[in-house]
Amino acid sequence: MAPRYYWKGYLKLSLVTCPVAMSPATSESEKVRFHTLNRDTGNRVVSQYVDSVTGKPVKEDNEAKGYARGENDYVILTDDDLDRVALDTVKTIDIEKFVPADNIDWIYLEKPHYLMPDDAVGNEAFAVIRDAMKADKVVGVSKLVMGRRERAVILEPRDEGIVLWSLRFGDEVRPEENYFEDIEAEADPDLVPLVQKLIKQKSARWSTNMVSDPIQTSLLKLIEEKKKLLKPKKTAKGKAAPAPASNVVNIMDALKKSIQADLKGRKAG
Repeated sequence: MAPRYYWKGYLKLSLVTCPVAMSPATSESEKVRFHTLNRDTGNRVVSQYVDSVTGKPVKEDNEAKGYARGENDYVILTDDDLDRVALDTVKTIDIEKFVPADNIDWIYLEKPHYLMPDDAVGNEAFAVIRDAMKADKVVGVSKLVMGRRERAVILEPRDEGIVLWSLRFGDEVRPEENYFEDIEAEADPDLVPLVQKLIKQKSARWSTNMVSDPIQTSLLKLIEEKKKLLKPKKTAKGKAAPAPASNVVNIMDALKKSIQADLKGRKAG
């Protein structure tokens, strides 16, 4: 399946520019998701915006952004207003600085995206920037507008592509001194070697199995058990209603098979 691009624009380093496309590196679409239902009727519950004074629903065309300047007093901004303050970083990732890759504090990393050339012509420029960063063991620092906010980002070369990490703002990360100041500065030197032995015994190569979700597996099992207990819905003539055409069941079956294969693999290992 061809990737769906979240963003398209340009990667720029001095006079070198190439068109690029970006796609989120993570996904939660495979997670079990629930709908909110009316317990009495079994029907889905829908949400809608309601005017706080009149109590009437607001049509989507009438929804607007508002900045509060006083109690019940707002400055209304339209989409056109917001577009007028767009920055160059809406469409261009201009690499401003390079820093050693091991200088980045993990706590600032927010969300990863895959960055790739958007056409064959830009392939060479993209590859040169990527390989130069690899050779010098650095990451690029830039800015990019994401969700109408300009975010600091870093560009990390990985295999044939580049991973773009959005970074948390400085005021979003709480100072560690507020939490660690009362902890002992040094541990008992006689105990450290004992813990090092435990670390060596429990050391292993990184695997994605280390971050599997047992709750997800249990939820799928619970849902399957409840499905077996449900009686088929009856039509007006008393016949069982045909199952609606959907690929959800196929996806669920595929998930179950994947989980079973993974569990068998672990037992065999």
